[in-house]
Amino acid sequence: MHTEIENSIIIERILELKKQRNAIILSHNYQREEVQDIADLIGDSLELSRAASKTKYDVIIFCGVHFMAESASILSSDKTVILPVIAAGCPMADMIDVDDPRKLWERVPGMKDKPEYFFPQDFTLRDFKDRYPGVPVVAYVNTTAAVKAESDICFTSANVVKVIESLHGDRVICIPDRNLSAWAARNTKKEIISWDGFCHVHHRVTPQDVMAAKKLHPDALLVAHPECPIEVLDMADHVTSTSGMLRYAKGSQAKEFIIGTESGLIYRLKKENPEKEFYPLRPDMICPNMKKTTLRAVLSALENMAPVIKVPEVIRVKAKRSLDRMLEI
Repeated sequence: MHTEIENSIIIERILELKKQRNAIILSHNYQREEVQDIADLIGDSLELSRAASKTKYDVIIFCGVHFMAESASILSSDKTVILPVIAAGCPMADMIDVDDPRKLWERVPGMKDKPEYFFPQDFTLRDFKDRYPGVPVVAYVNTTAAVKAESDICFTSANVVKVIESLHGDRVICIPDRNLSAWAARNTKKEIISWDGFCHVHHRVTPQDVMAAKKLHPDALLVAHPECPIEVLDMADHVTSTSGMLRYAKGSQAKEFIIGTESGLIYRLKKENPEKEFYPLRPDMICPNMKKTTLRAVLSALENMAPVIKVPEVIRVKAKRSLDRMLEI
């Protein structure tokens, strides 16, 4: 009861400051339940950034991770973009850098074995481009602004195949997710040259996890995110992005679903489909960075108008060009 009273006071203050600052609060689908509840918009990262760019708000409070706030800054250079927790990063986005050594995980939560990487730590995006001169680089939106700026075009988990098919030539460099690249390769005739990154939440899932979940819920359909390993995707009833999962669950006649993505999405799925049941593919499909943002962090962001995420203009212009090319398809 004490926590509920405290939260209600915090929420009241958030709403007051939001109005004073002419701010909009964005929440990614993977955020804490209470953060989703106070958000003006909930969705995928690029979807949120695009929507916010079309509003008249002066301030964007982005409850997500660092690259998401960067995307908002890229598309809304006239607005102040604030990431409530500056330490909320994305390990996969950090697995590739334009010209500096990248950050590699020695151990991945939920995985017994040390992850294998194709390239050394000091191997950069520019090194990769030098190895395959003239081959276009397609970059997942789950990358830093600098990586987007160094790439030819961006893509989302929903449109990766469409973007690849739009390019001339029979080869593309696909960064940074090895699993999403494998899924794309399965659905195009072009040669996919993949980076070695991964999302630790999805990469840890195994076929054994799928069999265990289906044993527990034999009538449920498995809906999996393409960041999962290809052998898991082969066992899924449907493979799609988080927004695609929301649409699929709403339109399906099925009453039970196993959700193969970060567990935060299940909260929204249940709210929008109260007559249906949703189960996590693994109980530990939780992104610690997505859970760093709390109500107190949102309040602090509005009180202090910080931490501000501002992409340097020389990078912003180039990164926006890569995003615009995708949106023009």
